[in-house]
Amino acid sequence: MELSTLSTHQTPFYYYNMELLAQTLQSCSAEAKKYNFHVHYALKANANPEILKSIVNAGFGADCVSGNEVLRAKENGFANTQIVFAGVGKSDQEINDALDADISCFNVESKQELEVLNELAAAKNKIASIALRINPNVNAHTHHYITTGLEENKFGINHWELEKVIELLGVYKNIKLVGLHFHIGSQITDMSVFKSLCLKVNEFVSWFEDRKQHIRIINVGGGLGIDYVNPEEHAISDFEAYFKLFNQFLTVKNHQEVHFELGRALVAQCGTLISKVLYIKEGLQTNFAILDAGMTELLRPALYQAYHKIENLSNTNTSEKKKYDVVGPICESSDCFGKAVELPITKRGDYIAIRSAGAYGEVMRSGYNLRVANSSVFVPSAPLRDRLSL
Repeated sequence: MELSTLSTHQTPFYYYNMELLAQTLQSCSAEAKKYNFHVHYALKANANPEILKSIVNAGFGADCVSGNEVLRAKENGFANTQIVFAGVGKSDQEINDALDADISCFNVESKQELEVLNELAAAKNKIASIALRINPNVNAHTHHYITTGLEENKFGINHWELEKVIELLGVYKNIKLVGLHFHIGSQITDMSVFKSLCLKVNEFVSWFEDRKQHIRIINVGGGLGIDYVNPEEHAISDFEAYFKLFNQFLTVKNHQEVHFELGRALVAQCGTLISKVLYIKEGLQTNFAILDAGMTELLRPALYQAYHKIENLSNTNTSEKKKYDVVGPICESSDCFGKAVELPITKRGDYIAIRSAGAYGEVMRSGYNLRVANSSVFVPSAPLRDRLSL
């Protein structure tokens, strides 16, 4: 694509810096390989085929939470032996399709799911490999909507159910326990949380092995956060410190593998939502910059009250600034990207960049208000202002 034509794309659109994605994947891969750790990419963060192509080429596996994600992973080159299927509510059809695909592992989240999976596997005369997702009751200290490892959450098997689970494993002949799975939440920036997770994981693995259950895979999930405030200064997460911590505090025997399921930390910073200003509404106390992008293109601010850095690409003169509530066109008051955002003087037609949108941006896009999905733009490198003809 010619650089001069980028601004001719109909806004809003998702802008992906593929060089930054490649650098991020390389950094993650290099640090994980130091300890022979295995990384699966969480497709729920971004399932765009162009993004997946880069991730497959980097050698990562696929972490899926729906039948269609399993299908998308297969269609885009992930090996069956590198696909794992998690999720608290797998349908019979989804399980059957995954069994037919001979995926590597099902991450099982309840006693009843064990029963259903055993029955469906028996009907196909197959043995389904499973990892038990255990709720470790570790507080991730993140937004309560994306905390998943507390006893009050819907995810995973609680510790008081494990004796019964051991009993069921002895009865069900069409499932094979290969590992334990843990995932405590998302956008975790306090590394001490992962230390607490490691200590809990060590206890659970020992508990199972004391009961003669062979645990080959220790899956610690994902959750590593990114810097939404300074996306350019910290474009790549600290994979070195992340994997080093697990190597230091996780007890791993020679026969065991450690698996991770990273999503946001791999793809968030390479993506930016590009929009245009439709109108400026000036009020007595509040000025509104109304964009042509809305919560239909980036739901996180409305859903989680999440922060994304917002920039005016058309006006870089910072000598005079105003505060704007940056909002979208959707008929909801929650359709707001940021309140009292300090920007250079902004006018109709200005290009606005909403940063760190590569994770949970495009993949959560909706057709609410009958909004039309626009294209994504993929570029090799370079800062946004160098790529847009303004």
